[in-house]
Amino acid sequence: MSKPVVAVVGRPNVGKSTLFNALAGSRISIVEDTPGVTRDRIYADVTWLNYQFTMVDTGGIEPESSDIILSRMREQAETAIMTADVILFLTDVRQGLVDADYKVADMLRRAARPVLLVVNKVDSFEKYMPDVYEFYNLGLGDPIPISAAGRLGIGELLDEVVKQFDPADLVEEEDDRPKIAVIGKPNAGKSSIINKLIGEERVIVSPIAGTTRDAIDTTVVRNGQEYVFIDTAGLRRKSKIKEELERYSIIRTVTAVERCDVAVLIIDATEGVTEQDAKIAGIAHERGKGVIIAVNKWDLVEKNDHTMKEFTDKIWQKLSYMPYAEMIFLSAKTGQRLPKLFDLIDAVIENCALRVQTGVLNEILTEAMAMKQPPSDKGKRLRIYYITQVSVKPPTFVMFVNDKKLTHFSYTRYIENQIRTTFGFRGTPVRFIYRERKEK
Repeated sequence: MSKPVVAVVGRPNVGKSTLFNALAGSRISIVEDTPGVTRDRIYADVTWLNYQFTMVDTGGIEPESSDIILSRMREQAETAIMTADVILFLTDVRQGLVDADYKVADMLRRAARPVLLVVNKVDSFEKYMPDVYEFYNLGLGDPIPISAAGRLGIGELLDEVVKQFDPADLVEEEDDRPKIAVIGKPNAGKSSIINKLIGEERVIVSPIAGTTRDAIDTTVVRNGQEYVFIDTAGLRRKSKIKEELERYSIIRTVTAVERCDVAVLIIDATEGVTEQDAKIAGIAHERGKGVIIAVNKWDLVEKNDHTMKEFTDKIWQKLSYMPYAEMIFLSAKTGQRLPKLFDLIDAVIENCALRVQTGVLNEILTEAMAMKQPPSDKGKRLRIYYITQVSVKPPTFVMFVNDKKLTHFSYTRYIENQIRTTFGFRGTPVRFIYRERKEK
């Protein structure tokens, strides 16, 4: 099931970041603090009542003139229209209505997306409500007064947000076909790989507009098995500003990764692994998805006996937080090793859904603790009584211990390595949860 996407659009200094942090700051999904995972605060998982959604900030603008303000606001609106299920159009009661608000409102009115008009900085409803009524002139329905800084009206705003979600999107999908998100920087060759797969396999293809805006679902059939490839490529904007392109690709990656079973990260062999690759990979890692690193354009690289090893070492330096990922070197242009990609996808999907019997897990745990004692602090030693697997996709294990404060990520990594030595789990992250059980 994919989470709905809520995008925030608005002029500079209307409080977009304040609202974003108010909603995401205390409710942002808890993720492991792994060195190497770059945190990008332009998206966050938000929970309200029984609903979960992904919130994206469409960008901070620091313009030099009013013309730039308007053009960048248009880009924001276009981004929101293409990627979001619900759009929050944020305005400022103290600055009042300005020309840019009218022009962006005109774009949003024509978009086939629910738009909520939010009037920020209403620190006192009694004082500012007469000014809020002015925003009816935008023709976007009832303005919702809030104060992001003062946390006023936030609950009412979230109530309105969840009312806009399509109930059909919130129902668990029964489509059990493997879903593969092809992610990576612009121009790394994402679309080329999918097009080559379609051409090579002579398959039935049905391009259907995906539930993620601006992503295309393509069905590829191989050996009687259907695979759904989610292509996040195709930047439509003409902006040449690197940060904006990066922001846009990250927003689209988040929405695609939410829906996939396996993420295939495309790295351009001619450029090498970059910081943006690490950011994009981190999205799949944090969401517990299977990961395959596909190094594209390998045919363009001059090689010797050490080229592949040196390139691999550089990737693991940059993506040290996901040593479990599978890796393949290929070429969309020549088709080199593309058939092997399907074999990796099948293996990773199988590993993501792998269950290990409790008895076997506890045998591994007992042996591991015999070889290396659990850590201790101030004379008190961590005791692990029991381990069991509670879920898959990703495989998640619960360990019952005497004191959670005594747990240490290095020992958790040691236990993880012992389990991986036996069962592999190649291509999938694994998660560990600690539960305290008092000693008898």
